[in-house]
Amino acid sequence: MNVRHVLVLPDRDAAEEVAQEAADRFGLPEEPQLFRDALAGEDDAEDAQWLVVVEDPQERLDTTVLDALAAEYEGWLEAP
Repeated sequence: MNVRHVLVLPDRDAAEEVAQEAADRFGLPEEPQLFRDALAGEDDAEDAQWLVVVEDPQERLDTTVLDALAAEYEGWLEAP
């Protein structure tokens, strides 16, 4: 079973840094994917959150550690 962890970050720069940090820290085979998530009814890029999707095919990543990583950049780990 392939588990996906979604980290929510306040901006693109933070999302890019978290993706790189996650890839380096956890030895991920590929860098996590980034997605822009505009808030409902908002077209302004300033009101967008960024999602970092981390694939975890062997279910070896600790969600507490992922949440702490996101928190370092003012984000959080989305609950499944």
